[in-house]
Amino acid sequence: MTIYAKIHIENPQSRLVKQAVEIIHGGGVVVYPTDSLCAIGCHMGDKAAMDRIRQLKNADKQHNFTLICRDLSDIATYAKVDNWAYRLLKSLTPGPYTFILKATREVPKRLQHPKRKTIGLRVPAHPVSQLLLETLGEPLMSCTLTLPDSELFLTDEDDLRDLLSNRVDMIMDGGYCGHEPSTVIDLTEGYPQVIRAGKGDVSSLDY
Repeated sequence: MTIYAKIHIENPQSRLVKQAVEIIHGGGVVVYPTDSLCAIGCHMGDKAAMDRIRQLKNADKQHNFTLICRDLSDIATYAKVDNWAYRLLKSLTPGPYTFILKATREVPKRLQHPKRKTIGLRVPAHPVSQLLLETLGEPLMSCTLTLPDSELFLTDEDDLRDLLSNRVDMIMDGGYCGHEPSTVIDLTEGYPQVIRAGKGDVSSLDY
């Protein structure tokens, strides 16, 4: 049975966040709000939970997940970051950006891009996401909430209930998250490459 929780954006209820963390630690799958659309996440080391998300999205094993981090303190553990890239990360986080970086050996192979040995990282600027990550105490394995055969992102409260009931373990409904995905920037080639233009502004980037 799916737990549905209406959560306050400005002042998230800590008991609901703790409940979500318990579910994640127990191998569950949680839907939560970010500063660009809703996301679906699970514990970083839980292969079974990742497989559930793939099944929900009808995605194959090549589907890219993203490590959602509270801040940049975990970056060096999971990604190889040059000085210029770190300065860019610092200037754009937290915010609606996903960065593609070269993965370190600390990242399990199943979390990396199978050919490029890369990992996506993101630091969202959303109170619910931030408190969830702070309470969890580690990055969250995540991806944008989309369903197969649909070109639309799930943002409506009724849609979340109707389409995800009994398919995920908890829905943290923080209200409307907008209609644009995060901007994806590849930092693996020595300069920023915008792979997907989204909510994050890239007008200041030299690419």
